[in-house]
Amino acid sequence: MPSTSAPRRAPRPCARRSSRLRAASVALALVLLVGAGSARAEIARTETEVDLELVLAVDASGSVDDAEFALQMAGIAAAFRDPEVVAAIERGPLGRIAVTLALWAEANRPKHALAWQTVSGAAEAARFAERVAATPRAIPAGGTGIGKAIWFSLVQLDGNGFTAPRRVIDLSGDGRETAFRDWSVPVQQARMAAQARDVTINGLAILNEEPELERYYRNRVISGRGAFAMAAADYDAFAEAMRRKLIREIGYEPEIGDAGGALYGSVPGPGGG
Repeated sequence: MPSTSAPRRAPRPCARRSSRLRAASVALALVLLVGAGSARAEIARTETEVDLELVLAVDASGSVDDAEFALQMAGIAAAFRDPEVVAAIERGPLGRIAVTLALWAEANRPKHALAWQTVSGAAEAARFAERVAATPRAIPAGGTGIGKAIWFSLVQLDGNGFTAPRRVIDLSGDGRETAFRDWSVPVQQARMAAQARDVTINGLAILNEEPELERYYRNRVISGRGAFAMAAADYDAFAEAMRRKLIREIGYEPEIGDAGGALYGSVPGPGGG
């Protein structure tokens, strides 16, 4: 008997196009996933290994006048020319660190960072010192945006071409965070972001305007493994404080009983204190 079943209909052109598009989309997604994995592997292979990735986050807010800003730049430059700082770098397992300078001020205004540089000896340390000494105050002043400064520093650490067992933000300033005019990143939230990325935040409080600022840095700013705060009595004491701080940061060794808590120290001004 002849079959009574209805003949099959050929797929409609739109259905065929949809199937082809879905197949193409799946294939493209697989290509992108494989490509992304290869790109990540390639980035990992091309990253330079160092002992430390260090962001020097420097206050350029309205409370810092031009003379004080110049003292900060000169102090950092002098610290990198110091033989003890260079020796601390050379004593590391690899004998080199990666470092950048970041300028910050008002929370939601532009910030500025130097290109990352490897420092593995006196010549490279002197080269970085020259770059710092020549850095202009290239950002608008305003309030003191510590939370956004930390966030900006975290961004500098991401995808910087280096890999290290320790990543540190060295934040210095002469005031507490001021209230934002618009939405921003508060200090507490920035600290949590740093903790999630295993980034240590150390602080250098300059006490010329706020004598209790070191306490604020200890309680509200520093965070992470071996985090510590130090103080400089004023901007004239900044260079020596930065020198001592860098020696301690670069040559970090966990202390017995230190479970990532804060360690403290201070540097008096020329008149003592």
